Amino acid sequence: MTRLLPGGPLPIGPHAVTPPVVLAPMAGITNAPFRTLCREFSGGKGLFVSEMITTRALVERNEKTMQLVHFDETERPRSIQLYGVDPVTVGKAVRMIVDEDLADHIDLNFGCPVPKVTRKGGGSALPYKRPLLRAILHEAVGNAGGLPVTIKMRKGIDDDHQTFLDAGRIAVDEGVTAVALHGRTAAQHYSGTADWDSIARLKEAVPEIPVLGNGDIWSADDAVRMVRETGCDGVVVGRGCLGRPWLFADLVAAFEGSEERARPTLREVARTMVRHATLLGEWLGDEARGVIDFRKHVAWYTKGFSVGSEMRKRLAVSSSLAELSELLDGLDLDQPWPEGADGPRGRTSGRDRVVLPDGWLDDPYDFAGVGADAELDTSGG
Repeated sequence: MTRLLPGGPLPIGPHAVTPPVVLAPMAGITNAPFRTLCREFSGGKGLFVSEMITTRALVERNEKTMQLVHFDETERPRSIQLYGVDPVTVGKAVRMIVDEDLADHIDLNFGCPVPKVTRKGGGSALPYKRPLLRAILHEAVGNAGGLPVTIKMRKGIDDDHQTFLDAGRIAVDEGVTAVALHGRTAAQHYSGTADWDSIARLKEAVPEIPVLGNGDIWSADDAVRMVRETGCDGVVVGRGCLGRPWLFADLVAAFEGSEERARPTLREVARTMVRHATLLGEWLGDEARGVIDFRKHVAWYTKGFSVGSEMRKRLAVSSSLAELSELLDGLDLDQPWPEGADGPRGRTSGRDRVVLPDGWLDDPYDFAGVGADAELDTSGG
């Protein structure tokens, strides 16, 4: 039985991840520049996963997808998250990763709740079809050539259609290395409170492999508390690091027993914002595109500081590094870290229902409804 104390290494195949902390794949967020920032703050410790890569797009060598699977030379291990609903295509994508040495670790997405994914039977909808889940995992592990394969999932579609315990056992049966559970259903989306008890239940159900917990980790103390309360072997951090890449410095400190926490002034935050935008421009090969892509991060970085709504709007429409820097220089940069700045960020809405293929819930053991067009042709979520 795998049982790790808080701060102990997390075994992902041959990789010992210390501290046991994983950056959750987030569409449009966890690209190479953001992973670089998080890794710098952590001192290279932890595991940082790519944006969601669609297996069909990878196999067809979609130009955008091929850029998304590029890793910096300093990234080790290299982690790719794949999305797919067709076992054959998933198997081909995994074999391509192995043959072309594109990654050192493969994660499979069974947790995405967005309609364009679930309406095709993918993401958090897929584990309801047990045979389909098993077939995909069988093809993935069978083609991985020794690379560790992990999965990330949710509790289920809704409270009446929970799948996480069955999915965990299937994962063990098919040779999956570790499982991560977001303690919400697809119907919850990102609303309400994550059910950490479900993480504890999954750990009890699959003691053979590491279980990672995800959901409502807004601070390093939350992460340590989750491990202690649920017995999980590590944590997956998503929305908690939006505009807070230094959270990974806090996570390293917390799991090493230190009470030291990053509390940057607005000047230090502004410096990180400019670096983030610079890295995006270098990655995209165009400064303006990098700054434009960075706009979505402005509200997250400045949350809690006295910036003003009008200035936030101006920052969020800047189109050059010079303009961004000039606007930031005009702020009161000596502001200390604001109390209460930690907490929920990003999407918080729920959904009345999950968009699913017609008849999806009729029979959990019939997956004939997944058609040839179910594979998305673009990556990034």
